[in-house]
Order: sequence, then structure tokens, then C-alpha cells
Amino acid sequence: MAKSRSGVFEKEASTLLDRFNASLPFDKKLYKEDIEGSLAHASMLAKQGILTKDEAKTITNGLKTVLNEIENGEFVFDLRDEDIHMAVEKRLGEIIGEEIGGKLHTARSRNDQVALDFRLYVQKNSLHLIALIKNLIETLLDIAKKNVDTMLPGMTHLQHAQPINFAFHLLAYMCMFRRDIERLDSSYKRSDFSPLGSAALAGSSYAVDRIYTAKELGFSGITNNAMDSVSDRDFALEILFNISVLMMHVSRLAEELILWSSAEFKFITLSDEYSTGSSIMPQKKNPDVPELLRGKTGRVYGNLIGLLTVLKGLPLAYNKDMQEDKEGVFDSIETADISMRILNETLKTMSINRDNMSKACAKGHLSATDLADYLVTHSNTPFREAHFITGKAVARAEELGVDISQISIEELKKVDDRIGDDAIRFLNLEASMNARNSKGGTAKSETLLQIKDMEDWLTGFK
Repeated sequence: MAKSRSGVFEKEASTLLDRFNASLPFDKKLYKEDIEGSLAHASMLAKQGILTKDEAKTITNGLKTVLNEIENGEFVFDLRDEDIHMAVEKRLGEIIGEEIGGKLHTARSRNDQVALDFRLYVQKNSLHLIALIKNLIETLLDIAKKNVDTMLPGMTHLQHAQPINFAFHLLAYMCMFRRDIERLDSSYKRSDFSPLGSAALAGSSYAVDRIYTAKELGFSGITNNAMDSVSDRDFALEILFNISVLMMHVSRLAEELILWSSAEFKFITLSDEYSTGSSIMPQKKNPDVPELLRGKTGRVYGNLIGLLTVLKGLPLAYNKDMQEDKEGVFDSIETADISMRILNETLKTMSINRDNMSKACAKGHLSATDLADYLVTHSNTPFREAHFITGKAVARAEELGVDISQISIEELKKVDDRIGDDAIRFLNLEASMNARNSKGGTAKSETLLQIKDMEDWLTGFK
């Protein structure tokens, strides 16, 4: 089968142009989607009487042979074929003859063909990433359910702030990952429309049935405008954005895993399976997995910015610049895939050092706010004044070299006579944590409700 440039051209393309122009080295990843689209297209052409049933059957069998060859490693990819579409079409012609094989491209352009293939690929991988994130949330839930009573310092500005439980902390990440699923799901629904049949840019003069091919391929409907259909890469931008936000959340969790595993914190111990050593310091056990997760976030950001830049000045409809749309998407999907898998395993295998978390709560005067709240509720002290009095109490605790949760009631009463004997129980760290029982708070009762809500949502998500 001759190359698509033949006919109007008198000279063959240079070898350098073949190398520069070809997308086959990377878009061969789309072979399955390309063949799926061609099978649906051939079926539609036969249904509409554009192909005979025998011709469609021959093409279908030939395409299935090509698919088997690729999946069995028998297919020879030739750079001169330029892209996966021409590679498949050429091999089809070799198998069934060019006279019938050449009819497959009737009422279709490579413009709507690549738009279809790429969209199918993104849709499939959106569902795949959703499944991986669900697995991650399930792992976090398992850890959370075992650590509702595990206390650690909640921080702001990376400074000890108020006592929380570890399950509550993990639930914050579960909320982030839940939103990541919802974003991917929303993008999937918004992109669930087939561009096939839009042809080059203006539709087809053949009596094609676009709704039929959309149903055959599992889409919920068809795109509305042929020019937009071949020009649109919003679906690619959306998955790149969704992965960027997902990886930002992963990076934040990775940062905390790095901190928590350090000698200064010792809140967790990463398993040997997911740690590395030093080439010179034999005592080292490095958190390379979370560090790489943190680093790969910048990589996926770059892919998003790269495609935004490619698309920002393009006139309608298709332009060859859009060949640059795929490598970044492939890379981001693959990066997110392995990142979610290894993060999940890292979390499953890490050890939680509950005693160290608990000991850390006795630093930084985590229950100081409870003394201010006590003054407001028990002596009608304005909060700003209560805040000032509590600051003086913290200063006194510092002078004594103790945490405010450990100071004696006698010392507290010296600070201000509005502090009664009952104030001391409000400074208890567990009581402080459980006092925060507003909806979404860290109290054990609320944490359990949040766990239940997350489990229900995960079970009900379709």
C-alpha cells in the first residue's frame, strides 16, 4: 500500500523527514484503540451499504489478524509508515489485499481517526487511575481504622498546634484522593463522545451513522461539531491536569512520610522492601520512594504546561503540532500508574511508631487553646483576653520546663484567678482532642463518622 503522500508528490520524502515527521515510535501504544475504531467503522460501512457484508467480514478478520500479530510480538513496525494508523492499514492490505483493505478508510480521515484513538486511550486510563486511587483509599482506610486512638501533633506552619488522631490526619488525604476520583469521573463523562465520522474537519459526504459507531465503541453519544471534534484536545488537557493535582496530593503525603521517617520524628518506619541504602554510610535507610514521588510531580506538571503551550495558538482545525499531544499524556499516565501502585505498597508495609507520636504530643503546648476556651465558657472572658492569659500560662510552663498539659493547677491559678480547679482536666491531651467534636473535627466520635462516610462513598461510587 502506497504512503498517503503519494499521488500529488513527484519525489519521495527524505529519510530525515521520515524521522522528524513520524509518530509511530510512540503512538504505536494506540494500536488496540486504532483497531477497535476500525472494526466499528467497517461494521458501520457495511450496515450503511457502503461496503458489502463480505468486504466488511474480510476487513474484520484481517484487523483481528493484525491485532494478534502486534500482541504476539510478530508485527514489524516500519518508521516509513509514519504512524500507527498507516502501519495497521498497510499490514491489513498485505493480508487481505489492497483492493479491499483500501476501502476501510472510506468516509474517514486520519484526523478523526487519531482523535478517536487518543480519546479512547484517555477514557480507558481514566477508569484505570480511578481504580488505583480507590485501592489507595482502601489502604488508608485500613490504617485509619486501626489508629483512631493513636494521637499525634496536628501542625500548622510545621509547628505543633493541636492534638489530633492519626486516622483523622489520614482522612484528610482520603478527602483529597476522593476529589481526584471525582475529577477523573467528571472528565470521563464530559469526554464520553465519539468524534468518528467527523472526517477531516467538515463531516462526510457518505451516509455514515455516527451514532452506531459511538455505541459500538461504548461512548454515550457523539460530538456535535466536526471541526471541534478533530481540533479538540481538552480531554488530554483534563487528564494531564487531573494527574497533576493527584500527584500534588501524592507529593504532600510523600513529604510527610519523609519527615515522619526521619530521626527527628520517628513516627513511622518504612519497610526494607521500599527503602534504599547509602553508597558510603552503612547506617542509612533512605526514603527514596516518597522522594521520587515528590520529584515526579514536577514531571507531570511539565507535561501539562507543554500541551497547553502547543495548543494555545493553533487555528482550526487539525494542525501537525497536535502530534505533540501524546507523549506527555502517555508519560503522565505511566508515571501516575506506578506512583499509585508503589505508594499503596509503601503505606501497606510501613510500621507506625505510636509511642513516638504520643510523646510528641507533650511538646508544643497542644492543649493551650483549650485553656483559652475554658476561660471563655467558664468565666465569660472575651476570647482575646483569654488568648492573652493563656499565652502567659504557656510562658510560665516554659519557665518551669514543662508542657502546659503537665503544669500543676497551682501554677495555673497564679497566672490568673479566673482559672479554677476544674481547668486542669481541659488540658488533658486526649480530652483536648475529643473536645473538637464539631462536624469534620478530630474527636474520636467524629473521626469514626468520617471513616464510615468514606467507606459508604467508596462502596457507592460507580
